[in-house]
Amino acid sequence: MSDARAILGALRRGEQPSDDDLAWFVQGLADGGVTDAQAGAFAMAVCLRGLEEPGRVALTRAMRDSGNILHWDLPGPVLDKHSTGGVGDCVSLVLAPALAACGAFVPMISGRGLGHTGGTLDKMEAIPGLTTALDEARFAEVVRQAGCAIVSASAEIAPADKRLYAVRDVTATVESLDLICASILSKKLAAGLEGLVLDVKLGSGAFMKRHEDARALAEALVSTANAAGCPTQALITDMSQPLAPALGNALEVDVSMQVLTGAAGGRLLEITCALGGALLASGGLAADTTAGEAAIREAITSGRAAEVFGRMVAAMGGPVHFIEDWQRFLPEAPVIREIAAPQDGVITAMDGEALGLAVVHLGGGRQVESDQVDPAVGLSDVVSLGDRVSKGQPLARVHAARESQADAAERAVRAAITFGETAPETPLIHERIG
Repeated sequence: MSDARAILGALRRGEQPSDDDLAWFVQGLADGGVTDAQAGAFAMAVCLRGLEEPGRVALTRAMRDSGNILHWDLPGPVLDKHSTGGVGDCVSLVLAPALAACGAFVPMISGRGLGHTGGTLDKMEAIPGLTTALDEARFAEVVRQAGCAIVSASAEIAPADKRLYAVRDVTATVESLDLICASILSKKLAAGLEGLVLDVKLGSGAFMKRHEDARALAEALVSTANAAGCPTQALITDMSQPLAPALGNALEVDVSMQVLTGAAGGRLLEITCALGGALLASGGLAADTTAGEAAIREAITSGRAAEVFGRMVAAMGGPVHFIEDWQRFLPEAPVIREIAAPQDGVITAMDGEALGLAVVHLGGGRQVESDQVDPAVGLSDVVSLGDRVSKGQPLARVHAARESQADAAERAVRAAITFGETAPETPLIHERIG
């Protein structure tokens, strides 16, 4: 029989735990048999010593198996994507309905804002009346009816991960590659997926600032997920600037609706097509990624994806006619002002993390877990790398609850943007893994 002290001692000595030891420890996390002190010691030992791939796979499977695993009987493949987090990243709101419009089913279990990055659940909940806290029966019903649902994990999905993540957050062990893989993948695998694509962000607005770190994470996630039985690939994508020209919950819903209704495109549309094309090909709904990308683009430009989004919103408690007049339903901040450029020049660099934190300080994210998010605040009409602006032209618009908050955001935006003569060329997709 396994024993917490023996497992921790072996990890401290650099020995690899057995599959049974990891399963026993994870079950203790889920049912309380392992104390907080032991959970913290485990997280630190894994962070310092690391797990080899078999151990990472075993930990991921054990965390998946610590709660309910969803099973589907649907007339199409069950597919999903996960992003490692960035700014202006509202891909999920466009991709989920586009995949559903192409014949896939998308049970997307998402998260809230973390650090300087926005959360998909917070964006969805900017829509009045919509709830992301669906029980498993209702979740399954919405997926069957609409083709997709974007929800929070229930208490029965990977409960060991919820316990361990809370411990990691206060023990400086969040950045462990092994624990990141197990945390992300345990919830995705518990959703009963038949295909997964990972959007690993790289750049100033991402958690991974160096290419080698992003590649290491992408490779670890892909190999772990595939070994655990879920066909998975990853794209390393650019986050040297916000993906969409808006940061903030209601503002990102607005941008997503503009893409879904054909009023906008740009980087958000291109990344959506790339991720969706890879998924459609892996799920057997397209001959290859090129055909898959074309199918996703057609689903969006034809309006079929927008219709799916509208059905999903209504099924989750939101307005029935949301897609017809979405701007009427979204909240608006009382203070809206332009941020003027302090000089002439070309936008050569942007500190995406600083821009994300400016939105957090406006109230669009959480500084502590209990903070209430203001869905209306944020930044819109943000300039892009390579744009040439004249002094006095707008760099962005700030949406704030109070004038003093708008003042602080204005200073932060100006400090986050660098002017020069020419902007470096950065590819939207840096690398494909798997």
